Amino acid sequence: MENRLFTKDFTLVVIGQIISLFGNAVVRFALPLYLLNQTGSSALYGTVMACAFIPMIILSPVGGMIADRVNKRNIMVALDFTTAGLILVFMALQGKVNLVFLLALTLMLLYGIAGAYQPAVQASIPALVQQEEFMRANAVINVVSSFASLLGPVLGGVLYSLYGLLPILEVGLVCFVLSAVMEIFIRIPFQKQETAGSIWKIMRQDLRESFHFIRREKPVIGKGLVMVCCVNFFFSALINIGLPYLVTEVLPFSASLANRLYGYAQGALAAGGIVGGIGAGILAKKLQVSKVGNLLLIAALCLFPVGLSLLLTESAMAAYLILAGCCFVIMVVATIFSVQIMAFVQMETPQHLVGKVISVCMMLSMCAQPLGNAMYGFLFELCAGREAVVVLAAGAASLVVAMKARQVFSAL
Repeated sequence: MENRLFTKDFTLVVIGQIISLFGNAVVRFALPLYLLNQTGSSALYGTVMACAFIPMIILSPVGGMIADRVNKRNIMVALDFTTAGLILVFMALQGKVNLVFLLALTLMLLYGIAGAYQPAVQASIPALVQQEEFMRANAVINVVSSFASLLGPVLGGVLYSLYGLLPILEVGLVCFVLSAVMEIFIRIPFQKQETAGSIWKIMRQDLRESFHFIRREKPVIGKGLVMVCCVNFFFSALINIGLPYLVTEVLPFSASLANRLYGYAQGALAAGGIVGGIGAGILAKKLQVSKVGNLLLIAALCLFPVGLSLLLTESAMAAYLILAGCCFVIMVVATIFSVQIMAFVQMETPQHLVGKVISVCMMLSMCAQPLGNAMYGFLFELCAGREAVVVLAAGAASLVVAMKARQVFSAL
């Protein structure tokens, strides 16, 4: 292995991620927005998004188990081609079956594929770069994800407002096919593991082994995951549901302008991810994982200006700019947080367990988000006209969680 970060194979992984994640960002931006525009119901939107996360949670550990037993390149190639096929099926069925059912099923499959896909990417890092480069490698992957998430919603918002859903689906289809073809040429070192028994026995054994490692050998990881679940329930779910609902349904913009502004707000989130990823890469040797609780505290405090702007500001554009600006700051600190935690888990986990452990961590950290999505969907509908109350209450709850998280993460 070459003693540098950007080897040929890691570079191909990065480029493949740029293309694949861009397509994913465009499609996953447009489909939920299309549902929200067609129905105008935050409760229905929140419920569908909650259902979409369930396959991701279920398939994330499955993806990790497969990643430890199958060449990770083959997983990436197969899932990108599968996603391209899924988009083709959606395009063929659009207008022929119930819209809500079709969108819910498609989003569930898209999120499920993403849940199985990401453990393969994260587990490939220890196989492609040396340990001292783990933090920088994770920062690069996060910057790539954020860059794709920046361009995806911005371009998606423009295309959607001008031409509707079809061009976005076509762009996504091309991206997934190109990414799959490029990933065929990646060479990831792979040592086949011996397996015995049925697939269910293997899954139970892998889950038991992963949970034992997290709970017994590295219990601080388990404590940290509890805190991350609380953050996802009170905080991440609010951003996931509240951002599109507030911009497109609450603030008094025209439908076309609202869709573009929502794309720009998603772009602000992604730009924050880029800044956070670059910052994590530059400061990799100075960042201390014991201090990551402070990042959650900053993110929680950012919710209060959003709630106060909805309550006190008469200008819709001023409220939107505050919302977008706070989203940018939130994503900066959230990205630095996730890079540090992921690098910590990779360094502390043996090579033969890394895929399984990462996938279980991802599964557990995401478990609370579907419940949060559904809760905020119903709360926003219940508190129509008083959305600021929901945001401020979420900020207070997130602040309490962040204070507790500071105590937990200080033990890392």
